[in-house]
Amino acid sequence: MATEATTTDAAAPHRCSFLQIATALQTLTIFIQAVSAGLLFTTAYGEVLHDVGARVMYGASMLYVLAAVLAWKRGGGSPRQIWYATGFLALASAQVAVGIAHISSVHVPLGVLMFGLSVLALARQARPGHQARSGPRGQGRSTR
Repeated sequence: MATEATTTDAAAPHRCSFLQIATALQTLTIFIQAVSAGLLFTTAYGEVLHDVGARVMYGASMLYVLAAVLAWKRGGGSPRQIWYATGFLALASAQVAVGIAHISSVHVPLGVLMFGLSVLALARQARPGHQARSGPRGQGRSTR
């Protein structure tokens, strides 16, 4: 019967957690920032798009912190995710400060680093062994 339960669990569709959605949103907003940075040099409205995008990206970074805390508090997440999200919010704060100061020699590489780290966080969360657990404090965890 244990094999039956395992195959039923394996056949269940994968559901995205709030943490995965927040990380994906953050990754998407950083990618949009790269596109709007290119538009900054080629169109008249690029500066406005990049400015608005910076605010949205910062909000997405705050949402990532909130999602990490909620995943941990519900019992299904690791407190390590909170450290990742907080570190990313610190990077986003530095990115905004450097962008306002127009220090593009730091702003551009930091943006590339942030995009890479965000994609890495998203990929780590999408691994089959990293799926968020449901239920309070340990329910739904495998017994292996």
